[in-house]
Amino acid sequence: MTTRTHSAVAEIPAANPTEAESHFSRLLTLETDCWDVHEAITTGKQDFVLLQTSASPESFATEHIPGAIHLHHSLINEQTLGAWPHDTLFVVYCAGPHCNGADRGAANVAMLGRRVKKMIGGKTGWLDEGFSFVAS
Repeated sequence: MTTRTHSAVAEIPAANPTEAESHFSRLLTLETDCWDVHEAITTGKQDFVLLQTSASPESFATEHIPGAIHLHHSLINEQTLGAWPHDTLFVVYCAGPHCNGADRGAANVAMLGRRVKKMIGGKTGWLDEGFSFVAS
């Protein structure tokens, strides 16, 4: 039996700082979090369109993030995004980490040549931060 000299965390060495900076900086170009979205909304600095890309219209009407628009990922196309200028930043979210509606929505927005970020955590993260939902 071999004795470990490192924890399972340190067993595989961490990336060098330059590689880590590159990786995490890249993630920030693709993702944002609930806190930053909430801050932008509550301070009047919302410079993006917030899309809930999962759930039914009825579910969205019952509970959603303030200022969000419901656009199911399967309905994202040139026509449904046509109301916004081409350089609009879209932030997509879904129910939470267990849902891939935001990933599907983000992929569809990006396939149309539009800028997009995913709000990590989705509705679950929003609630975990203590933020409120609204109803339509």
